[in-house]
Amino acid sequence: MKSNFNKQRVLVYLVCILVFFAISCAPKNTIELVSDGTSNYEIVIKDQVSSDITSVTEELQHYIEKISSVKIPIVVQNYKNNKKHGVFVYIEDGLYQNQIKIQVKGEDVIISGGSNSAVKNAVYEFLEAYLNCKWYAPDVEDIPNKETIAIAKNIDYTYTPEITTRTVHSRLFYEHPDFAKKLKVTTKAFPYYVPTARVHTFNKFVPEEVYYKQHPEYFALRGDKRLPTQLCLTNEDVYNIVRDSVASLFKQFPEATVISVSQNDNQQHCTCQYCRAIDEEEGSPSGTMIRFVNRIAADFPDKTISTLAYQYTRKPPKTKVLDNVLITLCSIECDRSAPIEDKCTDFADDLRGWKEIAQNIRIWDYTTQFTNFLAPFPNIYTLQPNIQFFRDNHAKWIFEQHSNNPSELFELRSYVTAKLLWNPDRDIDKLITEFTNGYYEDAGVYVKKYIDLIHEKIKEDSDFFLFLYGDPSQAFTSFLSPELLTTYDTYFNEAERVVTNKPLVLKRVKEARIGIDYAILEACKKNVSQEFSMVVIDSTGNKTVNPDTKKRLNNFYSVCNNANITLMNEMGFTVKEYYDNYQKALEVATQPNKAYGKKVTLLTKPKKYANENPQTLTDGALGGNSFYANWLGFEGNHLEAVIDLETQQEVSSISTAFLQVTNHVVFFPKSVTYYYSTDGKNFKKLGAIKNDIPLTKTSKVNDIKYFNLNFSKVKARYIKVFTENMNEPPYWHHAAGTPAWIFADEVIVN
Repeated sequence: MKSNFNKQRVLVYLVCILVFFAISCAPKNTIELVSDGTSNYEIVIKDQVSSDITSVTEELQHYIEKISSVKIPIVVQNYKNNKKHGVFVYIEDGLYQNQIKIQVKGEDVIISGGSNSAVKNAVYEFLEAYLNCKWYAPDVEDIPNKETIAIAKNIDYTYTPEITTRTVHSRLFYEHPDFAKKLKVTTKAFPYYVPTARVHTFNKFVPEEVYYKQHPEYFALRGDKRLPTQLCLTNEDVYNIVRDSVASLFKQFPEATVISVSQNDNQQHCTCQYCRAIDEEEGSPSGTMIRFVNRIAADFPDKTISTLAYQYTRKPPKTKVLDNVLITLCSIECDRSAPIEDKCTDFADDLRGWKEIAQNIRIWDYTTQFTNFLAPFPNIYTLQPNIQFFRDNHAKWIFEQHSNNPSELFELRSYVTAKLLWNPDRDIDKLITEFTNGYYEDAGVYVKKYIDLIHEKIKEDSDFFLFLYGDPSQAFTSFLSPELLTTYDTYFNEAERVVTNKPLVLKRVKEARIGIDYAILEACKKNVSQEFSMVVIDSTGNKTVNPDTKKRLNNFYSVCNNANITLMNEMGFTVKEYYDNYQKALEVATQPNKAYGKKVTLLTKPKKYANENPQTLTDGALGGNSFYANWLGFEGNHLEAVIDLETQQEVSSISTAFLQVTNHVVFFPKSVTYYYSTDGKNFKKLGAIKNDIPLTKTSKVNDIKYFNLNFSKVKARYIKVFTENMNEPPYWHHAAGTPAWIFADEVIVN
């Protein structure tokens, strides 16, 4: 028995020796750039390379040293040490301009591209794909730490991005160009453009202040009146002025290759007989635009003339576009709850139409809610199919209009969008997981749970229209229901708990939850549940501020301040103004109100919002900073309402809140007049409050104003509120000639 055991031991020993020699003698399938803290490599560049290539090779050297603590020397090809292997970095003849190539030949590594920018992209692709370097934000990267850097010998990778100009409208890239280079996106919103003529340029070429009074014929005919909303594109003088302006600007900015000749940001285009005839012939108001822009482009054959296919010009005409015209097609109207091909088929058809008549298409896409930067906006899983659709229809230039200023999950959105622009076929779920685990570390699993759940819930609600100009209040019966808000809140509580001892990561998690905190604060304004309310009412009916709401408001404000998050929306409404307005709303909410819950009779008809419900004026829910948020809207007519207090009561003050959002044609009323009655038939005037904030071109875009009236006590059962609408905007406003809106909310009677 012992003899057999010894034989088995010998046999096992011999097999191990054979395996060892087989492994030792087998050819290696890797090369080692660094081996146990030493390197036999040089980074090799050609003589007289550009500063771009010099810079990126230094980046390559830097990150190899950061991984291994070994600094590989950079040498010029003529001075290469032939005893050492090389990592060659250069522009390669025969490659397309944007093509990158990464190869291992023998023991050498070749990183090349068809241009300076392609070489830079190739180096960062090599660092990320083969050395596992990750860059999540300008100040957050994940770099391995190892003594040996080995890569496969069989690498033979080439890639040509189909989207050649990739822009994510994010200050993470604009303010941190080194980070932008790592993620292969532009460092400017409008690269190559004349900086003073990037978009909406009609008013810059033919300013109303200069020309309108003496030459109204240069401007759009709307009804029977010329208004400075757009230009009359069949007027020869307008063509001459624009052509000369374009020439002057190109001379002023000789390095620029692109200029925008594009409509102002409104839909009030010219309907004179000549413009109308062309548009009818072309089948779209873009007909006059393209004929006009083609004429300008013909005058500047070595430059690119950019124009918009936006709102009224979105549908393509019949006329073909000159090769040096860049069509910027905008998806502003689309529902963001699902891919554009599913939910915005008109836009999809328009893109296909432009593809047939235009060589150069730039997509201007939108990825956040511009009325509420910080609101939850579950559109992340639509980014990939949309970008794929743009690419498949020959869009080489894509501008994803993030908010530039921080928005909900700002770093994640910036990262994922940039990655998809480089390679639209990436697995987006893995991409999101990669980011959440890398950026939020241990808390990442909870952030990902929030992302997955909120996107699952909006997908279930197929009727929900996720709009760029919407409001979280629209979703309180959908993906932001009180029950779901509680769940999301719990996820972020857990996320904070697991990184309590990591202050930098905890700060990132707190910034990630501001979307949910903001949604809950808005839900509290509407008193959507006992938990989410502005006030607490005791058994005697006494109202006090909900301490949880107050605490959340202060936390929200503190996190925003610490993160340098300053804006709530694109209208310039600041976080500080939101905080102050909310404090005022808490004060209003705790006031006694004899009109609370009382019946409202409208003597004029509202147009929409707040379900056109008269009780919006006395329901105790306070309007937010968007017209969707519990405001009753009247378009082009006055507001006249009667509130029945049910019994005669002594009253001495009345207040009503109004909203102004000037770019959305919502203005404060000219005046508000209050009346009282004991019988509901004979009303006596109590007084009028005139609007003391004149409307000018520099007026505050977004604001709330309380029209308060104090008076000697009277006995009243009925209160009448009459609000005078300005009827239509002034002639210089972009919506001149259209009805003006007024939006009213809670009436407080005491």
